Amino acid sequence: MARMFGTDGVRGVANTELTADLAMKLGAAGTCVLAESSSDPLIVIGRDTRISGEMLEEALTAGILSMGGSVIKAGVLPTPGIAYLTQLYGADAGIVISASHNPYQFNGIKFFNSKGFKLDDALEDEIEALIRSGSLADRAADSEHIGTVKEPPEPPVDAYRKFVMSTFDGGSLDGVKLVLDCANGASSVLAESVFSGLGAEVTVIGNEPDGININDNVGSTHPEKLAETVVKTGADLGLAFDGDADRLIACDEKGMIIDGDRLISIMEMLLKDEGKLAGNKVTVTVMSNIGFHKRAEELGIDVDVTKVGDRYVLERMMETGCVIGGEQSGHIILREYASTGDGMLSGLQLLKAYTRYKKPLSELAGAMKVYPQVLINAKVSNAVKDKWNENKEVAQAAAEAEKKIGGTGRVLIRPSGTEPLVRVMIEGEDPDKIRPIAEDLAALIEEKLSGSAAE
Repeated sequence: MARMFGTDGVRGVANTELTADLAMKLGAAGTCVLAESSSDPLIVIGRDTRISGEMLEEALTAGILSMGGSVIKAGVLPTPGIAYLTQLYGADAGIVISASHNPYQFNGIKFFNSKGFKLDDALEDEIEALIRSGSLADRAADSEHIGTVKEPPEPPVDAYRKFVMSTFDGGSLDGVKLVLDCANGASSVLAESVFSGLGAEVTVIGNEPDGININDNVGSTHPEKLAETVVKTGADLGLAFDGDADRLIACDEKGMIIDGDRLISIMEMLLKDEGKLAGNKVTVTVMSNIGFHKRAEELGIDVDVTKVGDRYVLERMMETGCVIGGEQSGHIILREYASTGDGMLSGLQLLKAYTRYKKPLSELAGAMKVYPQVLINAKVSNAVKDKWNENKEVAQAAAEAEKKIGGTGRVLIRPSGTEPLVRVMIEGEDPDKIRPIAEDLAALIEEKLSGSAAE
């Protein structure tokens, strides 16, 4: 039986896989598990702009209230906003309804604990087990103890806006010309007011959500329009968020896209110069470009490496006390301020670096050389994808590939966490040289692992 929770909550096609019935059960089971010791459970719910968000919000609310929990509906708000408000309101849990960067047809439900952190696997498994047990009805509150919907002390969007703006200590943004791409998603409700409120001259795109245009050729996964607008308006830089605004991808004044690796590289330099880089350490995943590692070495910064997933980055940061980490995709965790990735907060820290160093963003980003990456997927069964490194011929071929590249790149082979694939990623200075190496290695993996599956 497939696990209900994936790497970032429960996701699926809205009203087909992720139904109102499932959402109601998730709300009920989540209340039982996360607020088990509370006499008056309180849960904060937020969503992005997908058309299915209101349906799932009402279903979750019904499930929570049926178990005697109360709800604060934060409405449309970025994922990190719900993590923040969960702590601010002293709630037992927070729930976000979003499928992040995916098209509108998909939606998702993810939980935060009372401290604003994503749940570990054990708690997710406990929620899932309770749903599958069929015993939720036995846990329902009696008629006089059904929960209620509560009004927050101030509009949630205002509370979160104040917090985000308070994290910027880089002076005024007067004179900074900025383009924002809100992905027709959750940041549409407040991004313009945050950055213009700090003095920037702001042009906004992707801020007219209609329920079905979220991430539709806009946002952090489609930054082409951002780059075009930056160049057209003569802006100093551009910032693009994804549908739930926990990612940031930037664009310099020349229209060049700047990914998470380069953004983290700029921010770690700022933190080191300010004496705030705890442990002189940064945390990234195995997918970070080798150029990131070389730049960190130039700066005298140690790099911790985790498997792919911002939750694993955060876990390592919590273990080591590291204050900055993230992914190439633009999930950037600044632990001094937040318990999860926050696109707008990251954007403000990038602007702080921009105003402090008084250099064009192209120059700041250019300090890190990006090595070309080629990614080829080898299609294998889920049953054998974790065994690729047990095949001697594959291991030998990988070692030979490393020799061919020499010291100018690397070979990374890893099984997909969600699909029947083994991903072969090779970095090097010459993409024409590394592509055939990656293709040959992926073909060999398919051949050898298919054979082992047949046996």
